[in-house]
Amino acid sequence: MTRRKRLIYAAPALPLAMLGLPLLVILPDFWAGAMRLDLATVGIVLTAVRIFDVVIDPMVGRLSDLSRSRFGRRRPFMALAMPVAAVGAIGLFFPPAGAGALWLFVFYALVTWGWTALSLPYWAWGAELSEDYAERQRITSLREGGTILGILISALAPVLLGITSHVGQAHLLALLTIGLAGPAVALALIAVPDPKPARGAAPPAGLGDALRLIGGNAPFRRLILAWAVNGLANGLPAALILIVFDKVLHAPDASGPILLVYFAAGVASVPLWLALSVRAGKHRAWTIAMAVSGLAFAFVPSILRTAHPLIWFGVISLFTGAGLGADFTIPPAIQADVVDVDELASGERRAGLYFAAATMAQKAGNALAPGIAFSLLGLVGFSTHGRNGAMQITLLLLLYCGVPSALKIAAAAIMRRFPIDRAAQEDLRAAIAARA
Repeated sequence: MTRRKRLIYAAPALPLAMLGLPLLVILPDFWAGAMRLDLATVGIVLTAVRIFDVVIDPMVGRLSDLSRSRFGRRRPFMALAMPVAAVGAIGLFFPPAGAGALWLFVFYALVTWGWTALSLPYWAWGAELSEDYAERQRITSLREGGTILGILISALAPVLLGITSHVGQAHLLALLTIGLAGPAVALALIAVPDPKPARGAAPPAGLGDALRLIGGNAPFRRLILAWAVNGLANGLPAALILIVFDKVLHAPDASGPILLVYFAAGVASVPLWLALSVRAGKHRAWTIAMAVSGLAFAFVPSILRTAHPLIWFGVISLFTGAGLGADFTIPPAIQADVVDVDELASGERRAGLYFAAATMAQKAGNALAPGIAFSLLGLVGFSTHGRNGAMQITLLLLLYCGVPSALKIAAAAIMRRFPIDRAAQEDLRAAIAARA
C-alpha cells in the first residue's frame, strides 16, 4: 500500500477524534446549563443511549462482515453513517430554544450510533488493507496517531481562539468535526480500496454463533483481556486527574499544560512504537510500553515530596503519554493478526465483529473506571469541595497511580508470551493462501 493511500485512509481519524471532548466533557454541562435541563434527566438520557450503543456494537460489526456490494463491505456503512452522525452533532449542539429530553435522546442517539456505524467498519477496513505484519502496524500507527492529534487539537483550539464558554467550545468543535470529517471520509471512500472477502466456509447462522466462535480464539482472548485491563488502568487516572491537581498538588490551573504534555508525548511517540513494533514485534513493543507506564505511575507518590512536584509530574507525563501512543496504535494492529487465526479456522474474515468485541471491552472499562473510583472515594467521605484527611488523600492517590501501576504491569505480563509474532503471522497467511 502506498504512503499516499495510507495517509488518505488515516485522515478521517483526526476530525472524528475531535468530537470526543464535546461529547464526553462538555455535553452534560451544555444541556444542564445552557439548555436548563435537569442534570439527573441528562444523566439518564446519556446512560440509556450508551447502554443501547453497547448492544449495537456487535450488530454493526457482524452486518458489515456479512454485507456484499460492488462498493465493498465497509465503505457503504461509512457512507451512510457519516451524514447520520453529522445530523446528530448539529441537532445536539445547536438545539432550538425549549428543546427537552426527547430532543437530547434523539440527537445524542444519532451521533453516538452513527459514530459506531462509522468507526467499526473503518477500523475493520484498516485491518484488511494489508496482509503484511509490518504494514498493518504502519496503517494503524498513522490512523491512531491522527486520533491522538485530534484529541490534542480539540483541547488546544478553544484556548488558542480565546473561547472559554462551554457553549462556544461545543459549537466550535462540532463544526470543525463535521467540516473536516466529511471531506476526509469522502476522499477515503473514493481513493482507498475495500478488499473483497476471501471465499471460504459458509458464515455462521447468527450473531450468537459468531460470538461463540471468536470466543474460542485463544490469542484473541489474551489480547482482549490485556486490552481491558490496560483500559481500566488508563481510565482511573483520566477520571481523577483534575481532582488530584486540585486536592493534592493544589494547582488546578496546571492540569491543562500537563495534559498538553501528555497528549503531545503520545503523538510524538508514534514513530518510536512503529519502529520498535517492526523490529522487535508488536506484542513486545506494547509490553514494554505498558511496563514503562506502570513504573512511571509508581513514582507519583515520591515526587509529591520534592521541591518542584509539578516539574516532575510533567516528566512522568512524558513517559505515560508515550505509553498512550502505544496503547492507541499497537493493539488494533495486533487485532488484525488475531483475525487471521479465525480466518484460517473458519474460512471467513470477521474483522468487523472482532473490533466490535474489542470496543465493547473498552467501553466497559471506560464505564467501570469512574464508577469504581468515585464509589470508593464516596465510601470514605472524600469531598471535592471541602478539606480531606490523610485517609481520603491516600485512597485518592492509590486509585490514581497505585492501582493503575499494578494493572499496567499485569497487562504487560498477559501480553509477554503472546503467540503471534511476525513469523507466526506469516505462517498463518501462507496457510490461508494455500487453502484458498
